[in-house]
Amino acid sequence: MKKSLLVLALAAASAAHAADDTITIALAGPETGPVTQYGTIQKIGAEAAIDFINANGGMNGKKIVAKSYDDACEPKQAVTVANKIVADGVKFVIGHLCSASTMPAAEIYNEEGIVMITAASTSPEMSQKGYTTILRTIGTDLQSAPVSAAYIADVIKPKAIALLHDKQAYGQGLVDAVAADLKKRGITPVIIEGVNKGQSDFSALITKLKNANVDFVYWGGFHPEAGAILRQGADQGFKPVFMGADGVDNADLFAIAGDAAEGVLATVPMDFSADPKNAAIVEAIKAKKQDPNGPFVMPAYSAVQVLAEAANRSKSDDPDTVAKELRKGEYETAIGKIAFEENGDLKDFHSVVYELHADGRKILKSQ
Repeated sequence: MKKSLLVLALAAASAAHAADDTITIALAGPETGPVTQYGTIQKIGAEAAIDFINANGGMNGKKIVAKSYDDACEPKQAVTVANKIVADGVKFVIGHLCSASTMPAAEIYNEEGIVMITAASTSPEMSQKGYTTILRTIGTDLQSAPVSAAYIADVIKPKAIALLHDKQAYGQGLVDAVAADLKKRGITPVIIEGVNKGQSDFSALITKLKNANVDFVYWGGFHPEAGAILRQGADQGFKPVFMGADGVDNADLFAIAGDAAEGVLATVPMDFSADPKNAAIVEAIKAKKQDPNGPFVMPAYSAVQVLAEAANRSKSDDPDTVAKELRKGEYETAIGKIAFEENGDLKDFHSVVYELHADGRKILKSQ
């Protein structure tokens, strides 16, 4: 009996020692649902960074262990995930992805003193909450909208603009920001309208757009609805210039819309995978037979980079200490040299316009 107790005690001590030598980072995003691909993109970048950091001394000498949580990009599920992360005792989160899910989760993390860095959520609303432990390694809608508006006004010069969105925080936020920038340029869209997330029949909307002689559509939302609008529009002879943001930068857009998606414009982060400085990262990702080109790969890689670097600089694993350190100085990352505003946003982030093609080509249309 005594020997058994000794064995159990030694096992417990060994487990405690192992826990002391590791630090868990939660990867929160969609692993199920219609935008699962974006969660995969985020995870590819985050896990590549974790591999590199672990091979080069870790986070304060500790090995990082990733633990995935599926929020399906649904706000209610995101709240459940956030509470699970709190219950699991995890102090650092990379994610969430969809703004509508990120915002309710961020409120919980901030209250619980958990550091969250999102590599994908762009809604500026989150920046206005006064959070102290919430940051992002992606530009906000307010940073990308001027790029879209300038391209629309100076290059496309459409006669009749429609702004469409999916009534979600991300999509509607994009449209609101673009509308505001177009207004500054004296441009008034003829239609601003929301559709329902998951909607599949857009015939009435397309008829409305045709009757208004719309020749340009800006879409705020993700690729499933965008693809359906493009396909059904083409079937009805409606083929405007179509622009979205990172939510349409997905190969599955072509699986849904076919040829109708050829030449769609997307205002997205620069393709950081093409930067020679990231060659080693790209090769490491390719070696795992993964795609390094997704819009959130390098922002997610950078989120892990700055988290580990802030912990190493401060010589602390305390979330509050790390959050304060993150706002100090500059960081060299896969998305370049970055620094954070007090509200957790990047001080500077430049988006560009690409033209998308079914063969995988992304043609740079703006600088």
